[in-house]
Amino acid sequence: MADSLYVLTLSCADKPGIVAAVTTELADFGANIAESDQFWDRVTNQFFLRIAILAPEGVTLESVQRALDPVISRFDMKAKLVDTAKRPKVIVMVSKFDHAMLHLLYQIRVGWMDAEVVAIVSNHTDSQRTAEHEGIPYHHWPVNKENKAEQEEKLLKLVKETGADLVVLARYMQVLSDSLSKRLFGKIINIHHSFLPSFKGAKPYHQAHARGVKMIGATAHYVTPDLDEGPIIEQDAERVSHALSADDFVARGRDIESRVLARAVKYHLENRVMIVGNKTIVFTP
Repeated sequence: MADSLYVLTLSCADKPGIVAAVTTELADFGANIAESDQFWDRVTNQFFLRIAILAPEGVTLESVQRALDPVISRFDMKAKLVDTAKRPKVIVMVSKFDHAMLHLLYQIRVGWMDAEVVAIVSNHTDSQRTAEHEGIPYHHWPVNKENKAEQEEKLLKLVKETGADLVVLARYMQVLSDSLSKRLFGKIINIHHSFLPSFKGAKPYHQAHARGVKMIGATAHYVTPDLDEGPIIEQDAERVSHALSADDFVARGRDIESRVLARAVKYHLENRVMIVGNKTIVFTP
């Protein structure tokens, strides 16, 4: 058996001795710190920490958790400990534009992202051939006003049946209900084809073109009941000019969307993202 890699994330009110208390417990059973990131929010006095723990053979996740429990209690921490050997499971939802989904599948295939896509869900049939080629179960669920609630219940059932850790909206062009957004809060990531908070809703590239912007971008964020206003995980942008058409904006945007969504999903799956109200702390590698 090889050493085990666990990831600890925690937050609490800042005070002296937090890092020392955690690392002392880890050192007691011979663990090595493979990676460490921390942040102190001076405005709220909140402290955030992410540590990748290389534990010796035979040291289980449960034993690490038991060792850390007294420290977690003493500092009143919100803490999460995960085993990186457990491959995260993902459900991808897509409509007709499949570029962001294809980029995700490629990054998983080449090993840049460690995940298993357990299902592709769509309100169209356009991506069915891709799913069959990849050996991924495909669920074609058309959505209208009459069956929306029923289709969302099917999604919740699918999440439970597959054990999915994350739902990715890879240009899934349907607005999720408030109920579903609340029930899966922190477990649904959307890619919005605009640099939020500007140009929300439909056809943001056309909105941007009409305003004569000099930069376009994309935003990956967690889904909340407030449309396109969830905690932002990742963004990127690219310069454009007056010489480009709205269709040119769309074409350039596809590349940005694909890259931004892939990075956001990777950060989430590697437990690098901590949600704080309507913002996030992201410990990028």
